[in-house]
Amino acid sequence: MTEDRTTTAPAHPERDGHRPANVGGCPESHAHPPTGPDRTTAAHPPGGGGDQVHTWPLDDFEALDFDPFLADRLRDARAVRIRLPFGEGDAWLMSRYAHVKAATTDPRFSRSELVGRTVTASSPHAIASQQASLNYADPPRLNNMRRVVARAFTGKAMQRLRPLAQATVDGLLDAMERSGKPADLVEHLHGPFPLAVVSDLLGMPAALRADMVSWANIAMTPGLAPKASTDALATVRETIVKLLALRRAEPADDLAGVLVAATDAGEITEPEAISLATAILVSGTHAVRNNSANMIYALLTHPEHLARLRAEPDLIPQAVDELLRFIPHRSGVGLPRIATQDVEIAGVTIRAGEAVYSSYLAANRDPEVFPDPDTLDFDRGPIAHMAFGNGPHHCVGSMLARMESELMLKTLLDRYPDLALAVPADTLTWQPGALIRGPITLPITW
Repeated sequence: MTEDRTTTAPAHPERDGHRPANVGGCPESHAHPPTGPDRTTAAHPPGGGGDQVHTWPLDDFEALDFDPFLADRLRDARAVRIRLPFGEGDAWLMSRYAHVKAATTDPRFSRSELVGRTVTASSPHAIASQQASLNYADPPRLNNMRRVVARAFTGKAMQRLRPLAQATVDGLLDAMERSGKPADLVEHLHGPFPLAVVSDLLGMPAALRADMVSWANIAMTPGLAPKASTDALATVRETIVKLLALRRAEPADDLAGVLVAATDAGEITEPEAISLATAILVSGTHAVRNNSANMIYALLTHPEHLARLRAEPDLIPQAVDELLRFIPHRSGVGLPRIATQDVEIAGVTIRAGEAVYSSYLAANRDPEVFPDPDTLDFDRGPIAHMAFGNGPHHCVGSMLARMESELMLKTLLDRYPDLALAVPADTLTWQPGALIRGPITLPITW
């Protein structure tokens, strides 16, 4: 085991200037776009004094490259105004850890106020239903919906699911070995495994799972083909409607059964049940697919970290959390909140009706909270990262996602002592136009 237990993300200068097209079809730009006058627009918005509005083009980045726009924002002492590729107007951006934490827990910032509004955005359309979605709800309605879903995400439920998940991983890797090496780990593991686990959680029969990986992937890459993304999302929702109808006819103790029972008891509405199941299926399939593939890529390009986990397998849960903090797993930001009254926060005055974005990605690199934040360090110990969000909208499936990542990582290390990339790292390509960053393929040998 090497003494050096930390390292910085590998740079890929040879790829600079050869990025895929930006989200939203903007012209191609370099990997490190300037943030000077050509990236800002002078403005004097209400409450902003003389603040400039920063245009954030959401360039596609690959591998472990951190968006330099967010890195610049971590040098700002206060919130700034931004304009994203879609929608209208501008919004405030919270980047520092303390500011993100404050904005995501302050009840004066509302998600439900987003419904029916057009604001500057990362995506040309809403992925989740605005009328019946957890993402667009505020307490107390949000709390009621989360309580229903939480019945399927208990620690006891995860323990019941783990042996089934382990059997799925083993079966997928058995099939990969039969196909021979080298093999694409995204095709054989990172794609099908998260779908299988979330489908088992939902109680979705095999007949309804066909093509679900590609549908979820297309739905979450709206930047390149908005209509295809909308159509894929509609297909997923239609599948969920069929599943809930099946579960109503054949009751079972799974998430679909929980949602049907809660609907029949009047705890949630039918549209809410459909929206909840759709969101869990799409995000559980797509996000874990890409995040777990990013983790394996990170380890295969940080051999000293990989060697350490082989020597200290009990460190895997802690390593997964540090990987979640370190890896820039998404593009841009998620959904904003709307100020319901004037709020003094992050050194600025946000007026009632203005939109506020919070970057969990930037918060996870805040040097005031994470010393040497651009370094992957398994010795940080328990860390309060924000990879799963913060506050009332903290991801309900975080326990499941952690379990899946830990299981995949441990199984790969146990089975393949010679696991390695089968191609040079700088030849891999990452999905363009995606909300969640991940490699298109991950060829490995063992």
